[in-house]
Amino acid sequence: MIGGAISSRKKETPMLMLPSVRAIFIFSVLGLLYALLVGKAFYLQWGDSDFLQSQGAARYVRDIEIPGYRGRIVDRMGEPLAISTPVKSLWAFTGKLEIDERQLKDLAELLNMSSSVLRDKINAAGDFVYLAQGISPEIAEKVLALRIPGLYDENIYRRFYPAGELTSQIIGFTDGKDQGQEGIELARQNLLSGKSGIRRVIINRKGQAVEDIAAVVAPQQGRDLTLALDLRLQYLSQTELKAAVIKHKAKMGSVVVLDAQTGEILALANYPTYNPNNRSQITPSRMKSRALVDTFEPGSTLKPFTAAIALNHGKVKPNTVMNVIGGKMTIGNWTIHDAHQESNNLTVEQVVQRSSNVGTARMALMLTPGQMWQGLSAAGFGVPVGTGFPAEASGRLKPAKAWKTVEQATISYGHGVSVTLLQLAQAYTIFTTDGELKPASLYKSEGIIYGKPVIAPETAKMMRGILEKSVQPGGTGFLARVPDYRVAGKTGTARKPEKGGYSRKYVSSFVGFAPVTSPRLIVAVMIDEPSAGKYYGSHVAAPVFANITGKALRMLGMPSDRNIEQEIFPVDSEEIVEET
Repeated sequence: MIGGAISSRKKETPMLMLPSVRAIFIFSVLGLLYALLVGKAFYLQWGDSDFLQSQGAARYVRDIEIPGYRGRIVDRMGEPLAISTPVKSLWAFTGKLEIDERQLKDLAELLNMSSSVLRDKINAAGDFVYLAQGISPEIAEKVLALRIPGLYDENIYRRFYPAGELTSQIIGFTDGKDQGQEGIELARQNLLSGKSGIRRVIINRKGQAVEDIAAVVAPQQGRDLTLALDLRLQYLSQTELKAAVIKHKAKMGSVVVLDAQTGEILALANYPTYNPNNRSQITPSRMKSRALVDTFEPGSTLKPFTAAIALNHGKVKPNTVMNVIGGKMTIGNWTIHDAHQESNNLTVEQVVQRSSNVGTARMALMLTPGQMWQGLSAAGFGVPVGTGFPAEASGRLKPAKAWKTVEQATISYGHGVSVTLLQLAQAYTIFTTDGELKPASLYKSEGIIYGKPVIAPETAKMMRGILEKSVQPGGTGFLARVPDYRVAGKTGTARKPEKGGYSRKYVSSFVGFAPVTSPRLIVAVMIDEPSAGKYYGSHVAAPVFANITGKALRMLGMPSDRNIEQEIFPVDSEEIVEET
């Protein structure tokens, strides 16, 4: 019995030990899992916290760009030409945007688009979308009144041009992202543009934005820019130019008004033009500032420079007689003609006054090609003016070593050379100063503006006298005369180059300055392809100069420098000498 009892106890031992082993195993596994969870928690909290934060931020944090306030552009008197006005943008997190069909239709109507286009815009976006940018605060208020969950607004700025078409081709415009695309807006993009800031937005699970919790980087305002333009003179120039282009049925026209002593650009007008505040139907040709980027042959407006170079080199004097009888001059196989035959020889002064091609060519051939080229190049021909304006043209002046004799002769009266209107106007500063070429500037200058000496002061003084004679009876520029002021200048009429020759289309021009006793303004006028019957610069461009110059001088309060005996008398148009 004892042995049996013992035997029975031995059989029961494994059954009694099994539950305890199982319990130890289970508790060991649970303990290991708990340790892993605690370890993972510590790791995620301290070892890989960046991952968790980035994942959270990816779901609930957004950085919204705040555009920088673009600097203003103003004229020399502080009148605004380009400003940034506050408008609204509408944005949403697409995953949180809750909008039904009725709201979609109402929203699309307010945003002036179809429901299908708006739906496609939302569906094509990622997790963030701008539904509209640059809308008025009034429209934005109506949109928010729809109470669409997940749709928000923010303040931004849109460029506005108070002067409209008056300054469009010089100021240019910006795109939807406030980046300069044309004109000064493009040329001075770095100065005008501000630096964008960042607004960090945290959204809750309902898609509602909670602001001012995270850090905010404030935007930086762009710098203001003051131009040399005088908006009063710009309006005057644009008005007179438009009237002339329409009257003469011309293709287009340009006017440049410079400060005769500093070279500052006080007005720069082109017509046709466009309204930068409404660019839906403009063409590229209307966007060009032609006075800066288009070139043309200057014709007789270049003759004063030939005379000035010859005077400066001592080859002639104002009273030196030039052989022009017959109005023809033959060089090799080429014959140069005057518009009319002179019965007497002309002095240098009369050659410019009556615009003789033959007399000018004879003066040019007294010079070496190098002397003539150097004189024209020093006056700014063939080189950029250097305003920094996009696509500014430099004109064309062939190197002297490439000139043939006949080319030297034709260049002397403005054929075979090309210029911009600004380049031509700037060149006339050598006559309004003591022979210095002043730098033409789009921006308001401070202090004394130094120029580059080109001709002697005595030569400049003689040329002022010669150019004044050009607008007196017997001169081509008689219609450029202005009541109460002594003026000086030169007409130009040139055929337009076409297919290796010259067409029957003309460019009419006039460049002059006033008052002669103390030059204040240089005004250059160019009318392209007048087709109403008259095409000479004396009839087409000179009157535009007179209208602008007279009104501008009175506007600026310039005192009269005309004596009673110099009073203007009526003149028959047949008495005006024409130039070729």
